[in-house]
Amino acid sequence: MENSMSSSTAFGWIASLVAASAIVLSVPASACEGPREAREADRAAIEAFVQGRRVLTFAGYSGAGYEHPEVMLERATDFLKSEDPAQTLVNVGATEAGIGAVYEVAKRMGFTTMGVVSTLARDENVTLSKCADHVFFVQDATWGGRLPDAGKLSPTSEAIVAVSALMVGIGGGDIARDELLAAKERGRPVIFMPADMNHAVARAKAAKRGDPEPTDFKGSAYKSFATQRRGPTQ
Repeated sequence: MENSMSSSTAFGWIASLVAASAIVLSVPASACEGPREAREADRAAIEAFVQGRRVLTFAGYSGAGYEHPEVMLERATDFLKSEDPAQTLVNVGATEAGIGAVYEVAKRMGFTTMGVVSTLARDENVTLSKCADHVFFVQDATWGGRLPDAGKLSPTSEAIVAVSALMVGIGGGDIARDELLAAKERGRPVIFMPADMNHAVARAKAAKRGDPEPTDFKGSAYKSFATQRRGPTQ
């Protein structure tokens, strides 16, 4: 009996990974041809752009990547299925790394996509997702999160939280944590699901800094949200 249950569980897990992988593979090439627009904008300009539409924001790992990206995409897809593409804008972080893979899934499902990111991304020529329709660069000397001296959100994170009707966090580091917490403090619905960052990437970064090899890959957002239950009103 025990072996039979284990085999069934393993089969289901493998099937879910295959299905999630198919989501990305089935995106037609014509669906993602690069941003329709990429311009500098402040919070007020971004709010004007989204006026009358619901913004679903995904937060998570970027350069840190995911240990199981296919599972991350499967979870993101579950939330997108409950949204109306005619009424909802899908917002991530404009770039293609990590959580940015959600853009492709959103486009396949018929959503208009957008991204809000620091002007550092433009200045440092960071690769934008080809599936992000509208990209807004916010003048910011940081990549986001809370400003250590002022205790408030950076301009980029402030704009993201301000326009978001719902924020979904799938793992995430300091910036994702700060944005999700700020959204929750303002009474916005926030959903968080734990996810490991890419282990190999984390080890390589630690080695480059001369730090001990990491053993915890859950990210700093996990410590703030791990005890919360999943649900639309968290």
